[in-house]
Amino acid sequence: QVQLVESGGGLVQAGGSLRLSCAASGSILRINVMGWYRQAPGKQRELVATITSGGSTNYADSVKGRFTISRDNAKNTVYLQMNNLKPEDSAVYYCNADVVYYSGDYIRRGNSIWGQGTQVTVSS
Repeated sequence: QVQLVESGGGLVQAGGSLRLSCAASGSILRINVMGWYRQAPGKQRELVATITSGGSTNYADSVKGRFTISRDNAKNTVYLQMNNLKPEDSAVYYCNADVVYYSGDYIRRGNSIWGQGTQVTVSS
C-alpha cells in the first residue's frame, strides 16, 4: 500500500560524497517524520538523521556537519547528502517514514515503514 524505495548507494573513497534518495509511493495522504538509519555488519541499526514535514532536522552526533537531510514534500521524497565520508560510514542505509495513507474506505497510519535498504561502502 505504501512503499519506500531508496537509491543512490555505492562505493566511494574516503573523503568522497554520495546522495541518497528515498521516494514514497502509494495512496499517501500525509507523511510526518522521514528519516535515515543505517546498519553495519554485526551492529544494531542506528539513527542517522530525521526530518519533520515542517523541515526540523535531527542528526546523530557522528554525522553532524557532514550529512544533510532534506525532503521534497511535493514528491514524497527524502534525501541524504553525505560529504566527507569515512570508512566507518559503511553500512546499509534504510529509509523510514511515518505515513498516513488511504486503505480502501479507511485512513490508516503506518508509523514505521521501511525501505529495502541501499549499500554504502567507503574505502580507505
